[in-house]
Amino acid sequence: MILTVTLNAALDRTLSVPNFQAGRNHRASEAMTLSGGKGVNIARALRNLGQPVIATGLAGGRTGTAIIEQLTAEGILNDFVRIADESRTSTAVVDPTSMQQTEINEYGPSVADAELVLLMEKLAYLAKGADIVVLAGSLPRDVPTDFYAVLAAEIGRDDLPIVVDAPGPALRGALPAEPWLVSPNVREAEEVVGNEFADDEDAAVGAEALCSLGARSALVHDERGCVARLPAADGGTERITLQARIGVRTDVVSTVGSGDAFLAGYLASTYEGDDREAALQRAVASGAASTALLGAGVVDPADVSALARQVAVEEVAAGA
Repeated sequence: MILTVTLNAALDRTLSVPNFQAGRNHRASEAMTLSGGKGVNIARALRNLGQPVIATGLAGGRTGTAIIEQLTAEGILNDFVRIADESRTSTAVVDPTSMQQTEINEYGPSVADAELVLLMEKLAYLAKGADIVVLAGSLPRDVPTDFYAVLAAEIGRDDLPIVVDAPGPALRGALPAEPWLVSPNVREAEEVVGNEFADDEDAAVGAEALCSLGARSALVHDERGCVARLPAADGGTERITLQARIGVRTDVVSTVGSGDAFLAGYLASTYEGDDREAALQRAVASGAASTALLGAGVVDPADVSALARQVAVEEVAAGA
């Protein structure tokens, strides 16, 4: 079973608005409301890909109730800690004519120390039955930036892979815990490493830098695929760098949550015992497939299988 943890869960509203312009009145041509936050999106994609998953985290107020009810309606197993403050709501406006999107994300609730203790107790219990634990998304207010490292130390077993998929400060704070895998997008990786990536070679150096900072493996992804720094096949301490790329897509509806679907594809393939090349192909295919549908973490397994055959994987030299 894969356990996803979302401290800053949200109720995500996605609107499709043709010819969107700031300051003008518009009518949405399509709308969708789903439970969200990175860990929730990953759980949705994992379920769509046929994997056993439980979503947990923090949920508060009426919005928190709506998040839990939506997950239950989708058939996604969940077990959240209820908190006093209100969970956030996020809105994404997607313009299908220009292929631009505008996202407005609230900061999220304030979390008391006692509520964090309850969360750690729940995770310690749920992690006993988990094969992989995913700590994902931004941290709510008043939660220290190293909290993912604290959670990893609290729930970690030597044989339990811990995955961290989080923005800059939360990711940076987690690296000393030596997570099994980190999966930032290019912008997030740049923020942690401290420099911009001009090309794939820079991304390869960035993935290597993330591993030097503590991560055992790193996937740095963008709209074309990813650069991965992974342990060598012999299981030793050596690592290799792989690049996985797919052709330009013309059927993009929304890129919201595509990185979450990307990670879900990698974890689903790894959970099934596939080799790393197949896992990278499925990861890139899942991220690409999600862009053809409205809703974060929404993927069609048939599309993923078809797209995986179009993903090219090759070894590259980090730092070349």
